[in-house]
Amino acid sequence: MKREMRPFTAIVPSPVVLLSVAGEDYPNIITLSWAANICSKPPSVAVGIRQNRFSYELISKANDFVLNIPTVDLLEATEFSGSKSGRDFNKFAECGLTPIPSKTVSSPMIKECPINIECIKKQILPIGVHDLFIAEVVKVHMNEDVLDEEGHLDLTKAKLFTYIPATGQYWSLGDKLESLD
Repeated sequence: MKREMRPFTAIVPSPVVLLSVAGEDYPNIITLSWAANICSKPPSVAVGIRQNRFSYELISKANDFVLNIPTVDLLEATEFSGSKSGRDFNKFAECGLTPIPSKTVSSPMIKECPINIECIKKQILPIGVHDLFIAEVVKVHMNEDVLDEEGHLDLTKAKLFTYIPATGQYWSLGDKLESLD
């Protein structure tokens, strides 16, 4: 038997990304789980951000950002970046993270994250309490130590984690499942 529930953010698991963006005094980081691949040609992503967030203002000015995928080792920095405002804290300094120059966009990458995705903002759509930033992916960087022999991401090496919106819990990604083909 199924239980009918009120509408809520029920797509699980949700990705965890650290969005970094250039700022006037220092770059900022915001933790997001409202992030998705939305198109393969051109590669495009969407992120949902509330208008009152400091990063919203910075992305609107910079017109670009970087999605950085953290490892389980960065859980504390992830939680800090999602619970504190960049108006009050330099999150790179507070979390001991290193901003490094991107190849194409003005916003920095986070050195400690094994995956960095450079994005150029294309559109902002108001959808409710969050606005949807649609962006084109212009560069992807991956640490060599998280790749397999063929150059593909190896999740067992990357140590990624996910977020469960309904409970506010983080979970590490599990084992590879064998396909039936």
